[in-house]
Amino acid sequence: MTGGLYDPENIALETSLGYYLSKAKQALVERMDRALEPLDLTAQQIGVILLLSRGYARTPFELSRKMSYDSGSMTRMLDRLERKGLIARARSEQDRRMIELTLTDRGIEAARALPSLVATVLNAQLEGFSADELATLTGLLQRFIANGPGSTGCPKPDEPDC
Repeated sequence: MTGGLYDPENIALETSLGYYLSKAKQALVERMDRALEPLDLTAQQIGVILLLSRGYARTPFELSRKMSYDSGSMTRMLDRLERKGLIARARSEQDRRMIELTLTDRGIEAARALPSLVATVLNAQLEGFSADELATLTGLLQRFIANGPGSTGCPKPDEPDC
């Protein structure tokens, strides 16, 4: 026995929390991707649009940090969003070494449409849940994330890093 909640002698895929977290993410991403098709976005890309639109990030580095992406993955995502006409890159006027990101008119339109679309998708995925159950689930997941390697604890729920 490890002294934890799981016994290595009796662990099974079907009862593993990792299995259920993976399946939950997959279900939500599939539903979100279908809903985002008219905006030519994916679930993975909406974080960039929302962070830029709300002023939480303005450079590729800031986006990488907030979204926990390595710089190569972020560059590829930004390339796709730029090709789709949703973002623009420009050299910083204050520091020519830095690239600053802005939403294009099309990106601004997408950012305006996202809150309603995301709420609809989340509400569909949470059908049958009570407000108390959602609060419990969210709180438990915040605790789970706070136990992660390198974590100093989950920020307040209204902060974009959580």
